[in-house]
Formats: sequence, C-alpha cells, structure tokens
Amino acid sequence: MNLRWDIRTRVLFVALVPTLALGILLTLLLTFSRLSDLEDALVQRGTALARQLASASEYGLFAGNREVLDRLAASTMANNDLQGVAIFDSARTLMAVSGLQAHASDRSFGTARVEQVGSDMLRIVEPVVRTPAVEDDPYILTSERPAGNATLGEVVVLVSLEQLQSRKRSQMLAALGTLAVVLAASVLLAALMSQSVSGPIRGIAQAVTDIGRGLLATRVPVTGGGSLRRLAEGVNDMAASLAVARDELEQRVSEATDQLRQRTDEAERANLAKSRFLAAASHDLRQPMHALGLFIADLARKEHNEQNRALIERIAASAEAMENLLNGLLDISKLDAGVVSANPQPTSLTPLFQRINTDYQQTAGEKGLRLRVRPTELWVHSDPLLLERIILNLVGNALRYTARGSVLLVARKRGDTVRLEVRDSGIGIPPEAQESIFQEFVQLDNPARDRSKGLGLGLAIVRRLALLMGHDIGLHSLPGRGSTFWVDIPVASPVATREHALQPDHELLGCVVGVVDDDALAQQSLAGLLRAWGCYVVAADGLDALLDAFNEAEVEPQILVSDFRLPGEYDGLTLINAVRARYRRTVPALLLSGDTGPETLRRAIDYGIPLLHKPVRPAKLRAMIIHLLAWRDDTRGV
Repeated sequence: MNLRWDIRTRVLFVALVPTLALGILLTLLLTFSRLSDLEDALVQRGTALARQLASASEYGLFAGNREVLDRLAASTMANNDLQGVAIFDSARTLMAVSGLQAHASDRSFGTARVEQVGSDMLRIVEPVVRTPAVEDDPYILTSERPAGNATLGEVVVLVSLEQLQSRKRSQMLAALGTLAVVLAASVLLAALMSQSVSGPIRGIAQAVTDIGRGLLATRVPVTGGGSLRRLAEGVNDMAASLAVARDELEQRVSEATDQLRQRTDEAERANLAKSRFLAAASHDLRQPMHALGLFIADLARKEHNEQNRALIERIAASAEAMENLLNGLLDISKLDAGVVSANPQPTSLTPLFQRINTDYQQTAGEKGLRLRVRPTELWVHSDPLLLERIILNLVGNALRYTARGSVLLVARKRGDTVRLEVRDSGIGIPPEAQESIFQEFVQLDNPARDRSKGLGLGLAIVRRLALLMGHDIGLHSLPGRGSTFWVDIPVASPVATREHALQPDHELLGCVVGVVDDDALAQQSLAGLLRAWGCYVVAADGLDALLDAFNEAEVEPQILVSDFRLPGEYDGLTLINAVRARYRRTVPALLLSGDTGPETLRRAIDYGIPLLHKPVRPAKLRAMIIHLLAWRDDTRGV
C-alpha cells in the first residue's frame, strides 16, 4: 500500500491504530460478556421462580385445589419482570392463571425448557413432579389420588425482556462512552508524541524542499543531538556545496548553450527529413495493403471450394493483422501530433451500448465467455465517436485477456458524473504493472508477441483519448481476480435527437460512384468491390479523365471516392472541389489516403471531407458510403 503520508501522520497512525484496535476489542469483549451475564441471570432467576412455583403447586395439583393454585400464581406475580403465570394439570387443563395467560405446549409436555416468545418475552416451563410425601398424606382420600404418570402437570412462567433490553442499552452506551474517552486520550497522547518526534524532521524536510527550489541560502537550525543533529549538519553542508556547484554549472551551461543550439537545429532538420521519409514510406506501404484488402473482400464474395475458402480466410487474417498494426500506429501518431480534436456534446449511452453488445456477442461466444451489457438511459457530455473508441478498446481488451467467465459493461451515475466500467474475470494485473500497461506495445501476458492478443496499443490510445476529452480514467485489479477499467464522464441532460435511418444495403444498387486513384491496383480493387456491391463505377486517374468518363457515360456522380495523392496540379481535396464546381452542387465525397502525417488530416478537416486511411476495411468503407448518401438525402430535405 503506497500511502503518501507525512511523518507526523505516520507517527499518529502507528500510535493510534494499535490503541484503538485494542480498546475496541476489549470493550466489545467486556460488553458482550456483561450482556451475556445479564441474560443468563434473567433466565436463571425465571427458572428458579418456575421451580419454586412447581414445587409449591405439587399439593394443589395432586388434590385438584384451584384456590390454592390461584393464590400461588398471584403471589408469584409479585416478582418483577414477570408478565404471566399459568398452572396446568397432567391433562393440560388450566388450573390457575395470573397476568398474561400462557398456553400449554402440545409437545414435550412435562419437560423443563426455556423458549423465547417474540422479541420481548421468555416462556419458562417447569414440570410438577409427584413425590412420595404427597401420596402418604392421610388427609387426601385414596379415591382422589391420580394414578399412573408421576408428572402432575406443568408450570408456565412468562418473563419480560424489556428490562433486560434496557440494561443492555445502558451497558452499550456506557461502553461507547468509555471507548470515546480512551480514543480521545489516545489522540491527545499520540499528537504530543508526534509533535516531539516529527517536528525537527519536518523542519529538515521543509529546508530540503526550499533547497530543491533553488533557495541555496536556506539553513537548518542545529539542535539536539544524535542522528537528528548529524542530519541537520549534513543538510547545511549539502546546501553550501550545491551553491558552489551551481555557480560552476552556470558557467558550463553558458559555454555549452551555443553547442546545444547548433545540435538542436541539426536534430530538427533530421527529424523533419525523417517525418517526410516516414510519410512517404507509409503511403507506399498502405497503397498495396489497401488494394490487397479490397481484392481479398472481392475474392471472398465468389464461389470457392472448401480448401480455397480456408486459404482466403488465412490470407484475410494476415492482412487484417497488418492493417490493425498500421491503424494503431496511425492513431497514436495522430493523437501525439495534436490533430485530433474533441467535439463534446450531450450523448446518449443507449445506442453506444447496443452497438457494443451487437458487435462483440459473437466474439465472446466464440471464446466461451458471457458478455453482459447492462442497458442504460444515461446521457453524458462527451465526443460520441472518441468515447465509443475508448469503450470499444476496453471491451475488446477485456475479451482478449479473459479465458473464462464473463465481461460486464455498465454505467452508473455518481453525483455530477457517470462512471463507465468494464469488468472482466481475466488474469488480472499486478499493482507494479498497472501504470506501464497504458504505454505503447506493453503486453504483460504475451512474451511471444502473439497477434491474437493484440499489439499493445489499445490502452495507450484509451489514455490519450481520455486525456484529450478531460475524462478521468482508472483501474482496479488483482492478479487472478480480474480487472475493472473505469472512465468518469460529466453527466448531461437528454436532448431531442433525430434518428437517421441508414439506407439498406440494396440501395447501393445503381449508385453512381466516381473513383479516382493513380495507382492501378488500388483503382481496380476499389472499382471491383464497388461493382460487386451493385454500384455503377466511373474510374479514372485524374480530374480530366474523370469528367470525360462521366460525359461519355452521360451520368452525374452521386458520390466521389478519391485518393489524396494524385499526379499533376490536383490532389484529392482540390479535385473534389473542382467536381463540385463542375456540377454546381455539393457532391458527397470521401477521401482515401496512405499519408500518416498530420497535415493531410488538418486539410481534410478544413475542407469538411471525411478521411479514411489506407488500408480501408470493406465494411468500414461500405458504412461510410451509406452514411454519406443518407447525409445527402437529409440536405435535400428527404
């Protein structure tokens, strides 16, 4: 347990906790012992009264004298705590009663016992046993003597627990008062001890803090003896040495500043060259990856035998692994470059939870896990797209590292915030690793770098997105007992929203799509996939060729899909604007790019055109096209 307590607090803690624990333990032991004694005493007293009454009732029951029994019952009621007395003969006939009437028991007649009736009364039963002395009484006629069983009847005494409970409350109050006095005395004594022990140390700590801030003239008063004196003298010597060293370092720093400035300029030029190289390399790598993914999707739609189908699935899995790595690196680079901006707004969690439940149920079922998404109607103030990415990463991570059991997604309102929690029954995370798992490429249970367990980028992206939106994020976990990741988000009031119904897949049939890409493989793969979806595709490698193709086909584009890098004077953004100007309307458009540099994303945001980085998954491309077509219909007032 890593507690950031100062020395005074620690001394107080060490002094108070044992005393408080011992005081509570002794108080509880003595109190419960006393309460038990009070209860035992009451039971013993009631039992003694019942036995006395049973002994005294022997003659009356033997003779059947109700008058004598009534007097005995009435005299017994003179005792405190008694609520009722009843005497029964061997036939369970009530012979005498005083106070509350008790009933003879149906079972175990003639057996001594103590029973509790309700919460405030005891029922004590004592049998009346016939003795030889009664049988020899000459004044009782033989014909009146009962025969057979030696039990003449039983006596039932009702004892009130009210006074006992009152004594218990008094005893508890007294115990609490004693504990409070002991605690107050312990606090006072601990405070005095803490002040005498921690005062000099806190003075030295403050001096060290001031020295650390650059106040090298600070000195510690040297008082007392032993270790504290040596410590104070050492701090003073250290401050003097640091003052001399600072003067020397200032001179050296001044001499080294010019050299560092020159090296910094060289490093900045090298970093700029590196960035250009990485952007170019990334673009060249993403182009064939993008084409490969689209070719695989188009190939998978065709008829194949079982062996070829399995081969296609393995090829698709390998391509997806490479795509995940590229996308993860791209997300990290965009967040680090500061080109991703948050757009907080009132956001309903209902559709987000529904999508996660739908998307991940199959994945959970394949692993034999139970995914539970607790429905919620809460609203939060957050960017819906970035928040969905956070929760998707957390849920995917939980399913990946959980071998058996379940994963739970739940939202709870906590004052002015909503806490989203993702709980799993997985391997758990040791305390010393709970900070490092939010760093890039850190995986605790994947030394062999198995791609099925991810790339180690998910939690790094989660932390950056949460920091971008100002959401608190945390983790509770124990090894072998699962983990709980949580995100705190400001609560928001519900607002009226308009649900845009996405167009069904069949509405892509006949949709006129303009495709622009100077890479022949990328153009062919994209055009082939769009045609497989039923689109009418007009493909070209530049603006003039595209407009000529539209004129020749005598159609107008319903949507444009263009690569960013194009030969000649136009890039993807300026080409889209030129096509819109040609047809005098805002044609929905989508930009594809293999560039990972922040400048491309900034320009796309400025133009208001969505950007997808290559390689693009077919499902994501299809969803974006349908979304843009729905947006087009909305702007027309449909």
